[in-house]
Amino acid sequence: MKPYLLQNIQHLQKRHAASRVAQASQRGASLIIVMMILVIVSVLGVGGAQIALMGERSSRNDRDQQIAFHAAEAALYDAQSDIQKSGTARAAIFTSTGVVYFVPGCGTSTTNKGLCAPTAASQKPAWLTVDFLAANSPSVEFGEITGAAFDAGTAGVKPAAKPRYVIEPVVFTKVGETDLSKACDDCVAYRITAMGFGPRTEIQAVLQAVYVRDAGT
Repeated sequence: MKPYLLQNIQHLQKRHAASRVAQASQRGASLIIVMMILVIVSVLGVGGAQIALMGERSSRNDRDQQIAFHAAEAALYDAQSDIQKSGTARAAIFTSTGVVYFVPGCGTSTTNKGLCAPTAASQKPAWLTVDFLAANSPSVEFGEITGAAFDAGTAGVKPAAKPRYVIEPVVFTKVGETDLSKACDDCVAYRITAMGFGPRTEIQAVLQAVYVRDAGT
């Protein structure tokens, strides 16, 4: 074989070998790029799923808290009806002379249930000492006194239990009066503390209001 033909063949073989190496390198690089894209897409997918899950949990928690809030709000109105309602066994209690029915630790009898005597300034307020979830809780369940209905239970999205409340008297005198014995019906206010529950009793909302009884009713 002539020398120049041999050289051409060798040159072509080298070019072919180099081309195969280049193609193999390109295929390897393409595979790495594809794998990186798959990893990035997977990470984005997992991140998106986590964000969606967190958003769902946040929405559900907000909904449950709103349910508890509205239940506590309903209990405030029920307590106001308890205070304001006439013709009941408790009607005589919500006057200036009725403060004797409010007992330390809150009452548990039919007459004084949920009625809590004021505590000393150095002690915890009465409402902070009440266990609203206890089986023998001294708090009043919604409708227990007023007879009002409230839909609660574990079936469906609603409060798991009826809201409850306690009442403390706040006795004061009119402006300029220094004799504390001269209290009057419209000089007694009542601090109402109500607890509402969400779809689970662990979800709670506590609201307070100070209410002055309308002496004209």
